Amino acid sequence: MADRTVQPLQPGQPAPAFELASANRDGPVSLASLRGRPFLIGLFRGLHCPFCRRQMRQFSSVEPALRAVGVETLAVVNTPVERARLYFRFQPTPVTVLADPDCQTHRDFGAPQAALLPPESTETPEWPHRTRPADFAAARINPTGELAEPMHPMEANELLNAREGFEPDETDLRIFAEHGTQLVGHFLVDAAGIISWSEIEARFGPDELGVFPSAAEIMTAVKRVAT
Repeated sequence: MADRTVQPLQPGQPAPAFELASANRDGPVSLASLRGRPFLIGLFRGLHCPFCRRQMRQFSSVEPALRAVGVETLAVVNTPVERARLYFRFQPTPVTVLADPDCQTHRDFGAPQAALLPPESTETPEWPHRTRPADFAAARINPTGELAEPMHPMEANELLNAREGFEPDETDLRIFAEHGTQLVGHFLVDAAGIISWSEIEARFGPDELGVFPSAAEIMTAVKRVAT
């Protein structure tokens, strides 16, 4: 079961230290190497998640505007670096892509992983730290409007992956089995390393899975810290 103590970091708190291998840059990227420059960091599930892939494409589209005001754009994927390098060789992006197959950066920033209670549990549900299997099974999503009707998140993943011709390999399936309910987090960090804005996916329940900040919301937040 996921760590129930994880709480998202809030604006005003320092960003946690990290150092991760990059899938499309030379050498690792760390918090220390970014000191003095504001950056937007998205903490995503593995490449098996079609909604995360869509948000990374949105990151690509907004990256030039962020770069123009001095903000770097980072995307952390819950995927081994070798797998990520292969994917982004064919899907290039101006965003700096970092690999974290263990979700350590997600945990350090406080992006929670949804935890399903055992069927016999009498604990009070508290999304996302404790949720009943029946409540998760009842979730229906259509965050991008691409589906004919709202579907269960896992069914939506399968349908969109098949539609795009994305075939998860053994690595993707292992990551999905270990971290499939990891929630996505977005954090804007200022030049001093302090979080100035944050958003966590599905704050109010599983029906909001796959709903991420729009480009306009990101730019509005960036205007507060851009130099």
